[in-house]
Amino acid sequence: MSEPVPDNAVSVDRTPTPSVIKYSPVFNVATTMIDRHLDEGKGSYPAIINADADPGTESAEPVTYRMLAEQVNRCGNLLRSLTSEPGSRVLMVVKDCPEFFYIFWGAIKAGLIPVPLNTLLRADDYRFMIEDSECAGLVYSPEYQSEVAPALSASDHQTGFILCTEGPSGMTGLLGDYSPHLDPAPTTADTECFWLYSSGSTGRPKGTVHRHLDIVATCVHYAEDALGMVQDDVCFSAAKLFFAYGLGNAMTFPLWVGGTTVLSSQRPSPGMTFQIIEDHKPTIYFGVPTLYAAQLQTLEEAARDFSSVRCCVSAGEALPADIFRRWKEKTNTLILDGIGSTEALHIFISNTLADHRPGTSGKPVPGYRVKILNDEGEPVPPGEAGRLMVQGDSTSSRYWNNPQKTSETMVDGWVNTGDTYFEDADGYFVYCGRSDDMLKVGGIWCSPVEIENRLIEHPKVLEAAVVGRPDTNELIKPEAFVVLNQAGDASTALADDLLRHCQERLARYKYPRWVNFVDELPKTATGKIQRFRLRGNGT
Repeated sequence: MSEPVPDNAVSVDRTPTPSVIKYSPVFNVATTMIDRHLDEGKGSYPAIINADADPGTESAEPVTYRMLAEQVNRCGNLLRSLTSEPGSRVLMVVKDCPEFFYIFWGAIKAGLIPVPLNTLLRADDYRFMIEDSECAGLVYSPEYQSEVAPALSASDHQTGFILCTEGPSGMTGLLGDYSPHLDPAPTTADTECFWLYSSGSTGRPKGTVHRHLDIVATCVHYAEDALGMVQDDVCFSAAKLFFAYGLGNAMTFPLWVGGTTVLSSQRPSPGMTFQIIEDHKPTIYFGVPTLYAAQLQTLEEAARDFSSVRCCVSAGEALPADIFRRWKEKTNTLILDGIGSTEALHIFISNTLADHRPGTSGKPVPGYRVKILNDEGEPVPPGEAGRLMVQGDSTSSRYWNNPQKTSETMVDGWVNTGDTYFEDADGYFVYCGRSDDMLKVGGIWCSPVEIENRLIEHPKVLEAAVVGRPDTNELIKPEAFVVLNQAGDASTALADDLLRHCQERLARYKYPRWVNFVDELPKTATGKIQRFRLRGNGT
């Protein structure tokens, strides 16, 4: 008789390619990501470094794996006391800080579903997500109260609890009242684990449902097998935790290998990122092309100490080959570009240290299958562009409460990425653009429709169309074409006023960088705006 498999166990056979992952019948991913390290005697090892903490204070001390496990358990018990219904959603508008970890893993261990939200959004966005998710509660950092409070007030859905992360009556003040021990909820590898909201083509996001096993799959296939991540690695991600990209970079990957992450809630800038790298010596740095371009400008002015970093990673938008080459010259490190998605949870095509080609997204990560289809749904030969499809252990099978978008995007186990690619003669995948009108700005999806709708709300605007335009670094930014009620009103002052108008309601990355006044917009016979005809027509 074989020995019974213990609960919450996972095994990885790395003999074949891709690695084969097996799970116990009862499996809660929080235990293997955190508790496992205590069982292995690594409780005193640093898990989290809070780069925002004041030097010399208690919060400046690293959060060890033992401390992390205790706080996760306390938070799980707190959340379970507030909502006992398994599978209840807990929305998170939380900055990058240790408390994010406590809430996320505490909820999962307690059998609840954490839903991290983009902290750059506005009240109307949060109101929609509160109503769409039918959440049991919401936890927020005090920095975001000005947007969260009106969202809660305007919502037709009444949450069971609202909890600030800080203060005597907030989460940090309450955790000490709860036990540092928590039995994990008896979930399985296929149980719904957490959601991430993915932007939609109409501006309304879609709740992407992920399972417990999805986290492990990305850690094994990408972090270990593609990046070669080990316990000695220290990770720093400019991309925030609410991104699928940042969630892996700064949390799940280092936790899986028992490594260390450096967190900062500051807005990423060249000065901030270089300072953190010099102060905390990460070995892997995760950025996005827009930031790498800005950092290169800084390096032109003064050298920075980048010696601790063994490799850099980029995703979110295609990395121009020129940025790759200039970065290597300035830092003597490689930027490993790849493509991922919220639906796939992380990168599924990537360059590696052993195999990379500038100007491409690399080759499929072992564990993922990709194909490129034409408009008839048939595979195309190398060199021919088409729709990129992906299938793998971490790909989501559905959007919450959105069967139409699910049927359009998740087809027979494959996810339609919405990206146009071709495969070159050597097996590298090359990005050609979007299959729809969605824009990726600074690594974040945004809908042209949402920006257009805001522009049209201005009393002097009749019509508007927004497209993507490369800036001087070949990175895409929103460009607006505006038809006025009175053509004679066109002026630089009005363009500035339209920008302020957008800033009042839209997240920073959605602001148009250029405003062009035109007499009319190109349209189809049925009146649909032909955005493709506007690309490259800006002033």
